[in-house]
Amino acid sequence: MSNEAFKAAMSRLAAGVVLVTAQEPPLDPDDPLAPAGEDVGMTATAFLSVSLDPPLVLVSLRTGARMDDLLDEQPLWAVSVLTESQRHIAGRFAMKGRISDRLLFEDIPYERGETTGAPLVGGALANLECRTEQRVTAGDHTLVIGRVLAARLPSTEGGPLMYFRGRYRQLG
Repeated sequence: MSNEAFKAAMSRLAAGVVLVTAQEPPLDPDDPLAPAGEDVGMTATAFLSVSLDPPLVLVSLRTGARMDDLLDEQPLWAVSVLTESQRHIAGRFAMKGRISDRLLFEDIPYERGETTGAPLVGGALANLECRTEQRVTAGDHTLVIGRVLAARLPSTEGGPLMYFRGRYRQLG
């Protein structure tokens, strides 16, 4: 089977869109004057619930991507389930050859998670704060399974942002 055939078949599976975020550890944790680590974000469509007891979720990351490398050293991260009106956020954090993450977060309303310190997008349908429980290599991706430490529902407005046939879509 060709990569093109596989991609075409999988593009027909609708997926919710999330923003995965984490905060890099400080460059020198022993030096209070050292710069703090940067916030990092990544759009993902391969995200799902794994277990209710304990509460576990899974995100698939391209092996060697910045988020994959960060979550290999930083166990605390967060997920914001994006609304259909947050398409611009998804597109911004999915761009190839993009600008620095610091600039990407600049005009996006967010709060810092109390448990993880990771950015939580304001107005998202849901925010989850997670701690990595397990990492599994799967082909050219890493499956990161996280225990949900906190969940919030900041918005009930609008529907979820979906990804279908290579484009962001609205439900309905």
